[in-house]
Amino acid sequence: MKTTKIVVPSGHMGTTPFETDSFRRGVAEKPDYVIADSGSADIGPYPLGADKPPCAEAWQRHDLEHMLLAARELGVPMVIGSASDTGTDKSVDRYLRLVRDIAAQHKLAPFRMAAIYAEQPVDRVRGWLADGRAIDGLDGRAPADAAMLERTDRVVAVMGAEPIIAALDGGAEVVICGRSSDAAIFAAALLREQHSRADSFFAGKALECASFAAEPFMQKETILGTVGPDGVSVKAMHPKQRCTPTSVAAHTMYERRNPFREYVPGGYVDMTDCRYEQIDDKTTRVTGHRFVDDSVYRIKLEGAGKVAERRIFIAGHRDPYLIGHYDQVLALARAKVERMFGPIGSDYQLHYHVYGKNAVMGPMEPDEKFMPKEICVITDVICKDARRCEDICHIAGKALFGARLPEIKGTAGTAAIFSDEVITMEPAYEWTLNHVMAVASPEELFRTSFTTVG
Repeated sequence: MKTTKIVVPSGHMGTTPFETDSFRRGVAEKPDYVIADSGSADIGPYPLGADKPPCAEAWQRHDLEHMLLAARELGVPMVIGSASDTGTDKSVDRYLRLVRDIAAQHKLAPFRMAAIYAEQPVDRVRGWLADGRAIDGLDGRAPADAAMLERTDRVVAVMGAEPIIAALDGGAEVVICGRSSDAAIFAAALLREQHSRADSFFAGKALECASFAAEPFMQKETILGTVGPDGVSVKAMHPKQRCTPTSVAAHTMYERRNPFREYVPGGYVDMTDCRYEQIDDKTTRVTGHRFVDDSVYRIKLEGAGKVAERRIFIAGHRDPYLIGHYDQVLALARAKVERMFGPIGSDYQLHYHVYGKNAVMGPMEPDEKFMPKEICVITDVICKDARRCEDICHIAGKALFGARLPEIKGTAGTAAIFSDEVITMEPAYEWTLNHVMAVASPEELFRTSFTTVG
């Protein structure tokens, strides 16, 4: 078995520019591929539903430029997963434009570029339901139905390794992917080099977030993955970072319902018997993982749709008595809003996010008796009618001033406002599809086009 090296400069390229010093150290290792993931569902449903990138184009261009120049310098393929976060068709085209601009600016020699599109028209998904295809929900969600699709504005399919392998085999030196499995963009390169599915997909999981697999914690630093006859090795490129058994194991296990399984299109990596071994000061080697094939090949579908307009109002409190009885304050404020606008949940939603008490944990907050010196309250209103949304938010925010407890005798306001205005937010979107569907082939839902750049 040959040895294959992959340099990974960022775990979510474009969110902030990656650090170039450690990247150049990685390039000096003469990797066989330059690969990075550019997307995530962590950013919420708005970017997908609205088809708007959450990251500045200048940051995306920075990362693409350094990666492209290094790949062309080395003469090795570059693969980007989930272009511009969401991996919609518009997002893929944005990255294609940036790559062409960068190539023209630097007068690069011609190279072949592939674009793999993953967006699925909502009407196409409706057609699948009409044809009787099952679209099963994940994490306890109900199967997809017509009502669910009525709330959906945009859908992407999450590709596995096979469309990327086909693009590389078709001569692509740069591959820009629509929405893709994080691990699959790395596994595609390794499977193409005849590595096992176990090593290929485990390496994908270990490498996907770049320096998150190293310690101490540093953002946007480069790591190097090496796969060979003796397993998968992960090495930190920053001089003050190390990939240790603890840091690599922690990364491979996080964000998982079952920390020993990494699900990907076509099966899952079983990490139950993994062995993590420090082989030098900066490198950890992993063995013992295995791949379990699914009997049916399934592709995940992600969908998002607009719910309504959204407005917020920000205020703060520092009165210890008020903070100690804040549940009563919120009850009085909600009662005033309902007297004026009708029941909460009728045609609008009202949420008070109380930072300093339980805004992060909500009802799961374990320390109910903790009393901060001050709190910040964000009044959050969602309503389809923009004017009504603003009016409700104004009253709901100002109601925090007038929600006087019987024991309070002063006439001054009980809240300090951030600004005496309602703040307009981007519209509220929801995840509608978090589902899987069996496909006839791994490439059924994806479209690939080739072009020569330069």
